Amino acid sequence: MNRKSLIGVLGTAAATVVLVAGCSGSNGPAAGAAATPTGAPTSSPGSSATAAAHNAADTAFVQGMIPHHAQAVQMSQMAAQQSGNDQVKQLAARIQQAQGPEIQQMRGFLAAWGEPETAPAGTGGMNHSSMGHGAGATPMPEGMGGMMTDQQMQQLGQASGASFDRMFLQMMVEHHNGAVQMAQTELADGQNPDAKALAQKIIDAQRAEITEMQNLLPTV
Repeated sequence: MNRKSLIGVLGTAAATVVLVAGCSGSNGPAAGAAATPTGAPTSSPGSSATAAAHNAADTAFVQGMIPHHAQAVQMSQMAAQQSGNDQVKQLAARIQQAQGPEIQQMRGFLAAWGEPETAPAGTGGMNHSSMGHGAGATPMPEGMGGMMTDQQMQQLGQASGASFDRMFLQMMVEHHNGAVQMAQTELADGQNPDAKALAQKIIDAQRAEITEMQNLLPTV
């Protein structure tokens, strides 16, 4: 290659270098990096919104309703063995089928919110250790209506036939009324839309079951 050709090649290379430097210089990052601003969050928007969208009323409602439902399921399981009335057995089976999955749903709420299943003692929440479970239990806290005491559960467990049916229906009406009151408090004071939707579902279902049980009582 002669001297003039070599000079021409070097000049073209230098111009290319200048052009590339100009495209990625002080005017900003290269096009490939422009889509990721410094400090941008790595998670998708709203990924933690569900966990954050709750308040103390939501937590208290769910923490209280889990053992409330659990007791209703326990009473319904007794009915399968001790009831002498097919309508009572069918009602108890429906209660168990509805409330068992709702317990799991509420446990999912607490897990998503980062909340414990049982409120710590002295926090103003519902301390389930004093809800009539175990020896020396103290009266249930306000807002936890309808729960049966250990003595009542023992009496129900020892009954059978028509005696069981009357006791079961009377206790479950009271139990359901307590759940409705708890759910109404959640609708008034809660924030989480899923918890409030469950509260409304509980109100609708249990009011209907209260009417059904009140109609059954004179027949057993």
